[in-house]
Amino acid sequence: MPHHILVADDDPHIREVICFALEKAGMSTAAVPDGAAALRAIERRTPDLVVLDIGMPEMDGLEVCRRLRHTSDVPVLFLSARDEEIDRILGLEMGGDDYVTKPFSPRELVARVNVILRRARPMRPEQAADKQFAQGKLALAPASHAASFDGRPLALTGIEFSILKGFLARPTHVLDRDAVMASAYAANIHVAGRTVDSHIRNIRAKLAAVGCLDAIETVHGVGFRLGRCG
Repeated sequence: MPHHILVADDDPHIREVICFALEKAGMSTAAVPDGAAALRAIERRTPDLVVLDIGMPEMDGLEVCRRLRHTSDVPVLFLSARDEEIDRILGLEMGGDDYVTKPFSPRELVARVNVILRRARPMRPEQAADKQFAQGKLALAPASHAASFDGRPLALTGIEFSILKGFLARPTHVLDRDAVMASAYAANIHVAGRTVDSHIRNIRAKLAAVGCLDAIETVHGVGFRLGRCG
């Protein structure tokens, strides 16, 4: 079955452009004009991903994501008419998977949607024996897309999971921003350095909340490396 995408934006032209591009790529879509309508649509049918505009009437996209994360881990791609760092940071810290600034290329948006969907896709049964990743008390199980620290589950987005897996696969390496994001995005997708930092900050915060205070270390002027995770 094709992936079902919910598009929430108060601009009808943008909704039309996004839906056309996604449907041309083989996905099914539903579109709503505001945040309240988005939550109602998700209650009726859980989508595989939500394209969520930040600046909407009734309820903005950040509030929609905040409420959504109480009950669902459905992937979220944020849209914004402003290239403001605070919007990007808030969106990612609330559980968004990615962020696209208007005006945008429909082709790039579809590419980013596909990346997120691949990261969130459950593994096939024949992949169940895939390698497990661990460092100290931190453990990742790719086959079940499960992460935990000292036995306590971690709620990671698909992008966050892939980034952490990239660190665990090379636990002694220092990774620059390009290497960090290569584990989560296709090679032809540009990701700003601030977006990388936002993802790292979000991963650190989630791990700190379960008692891991040394998950990812900063190597100034170079990049990041995995901590002891003890």
